[in-house]
Amino acid sequence: MSLLDFGTIMKYFSDETTDEDRRELFKEVALMVLARATSSDTNIRCVEVTSVQQVLKEITGDDFSESDIRIAAKSEAFERQPLEKYLSKVGPKLSRGDRIIIVRSLARVIQSDERISTFEIDYVDNVVNALGATPSEIIGLTARE
Repeated sequence: MSLLDFGTIMKYFSDETTDEDRRELFKEVALMVLARATSSDTNIRCVEVTSVQQVLKEITGDDFSESDIRIAAKSEAFERQPLEKYLSKVGPKLSRGDRIIIVRSLARVIQSDERISTFEIDYVDNVVNALGATPSEIIGLTARE
């Protein structure tokens, strides 16, 4: 997958999407969100990069190199719009389950270095709001009838 292409996200600005497109969208959003978490406090730590690699492998089944993560973490310099704006557009296209996976994975990555800064908390809040995740989704409540 080309890191700086994010072609699947661009497809979501049109109406032509398939199940494979939605799966690729999940992978691209997860990569962007989790990789950017490593730089949200301006200090990319090796333990965070390793955590992102492990989490991405678990949730996508794909391997991402350290350089993939570091490039995606700094990709904002190549974008025309901030990450939050992209997420607010594509968040509704993700399934409820995919949004939950991304948010919970983000929490794991943020906590991986045992230090949580206010910058990281702000980043998480911005991502959660942009994805349109609800408080009940975040804490794992689902209706059972």
